[in-house]
Amino acid sequence: MPRYFIDLHTGTEHVRDHEGFDLPDMDAVRRKLVRIMTTIVKDLSPDLDREDYVAAVRDETGAFVLRSRLTLTMEATE
Repeated sequence: MPRYFIDLHTGTEHVRDHEGFDLPDMDAVRRKLVRIMTTIVKDLSPDLDREDYVAAVRDETGAFVLRSRLTLTMEATE
């Protein structure tokens, strides 16, 4: 089964995945990426005005195969 690595980036931090995940195909990679990104949203501080997250997926050769961007923006309406 192919192994994929999901690196996370914020404006100030980079977390490189050294362990990876065994996933059978790109559909499974996409589902895993959605689960990771939704977990990030649940854990965000409500005090943030703006936060950007990027997850970049690498295959076993190190080639990037998928990228996801999550941006949360809070704007006052007054």
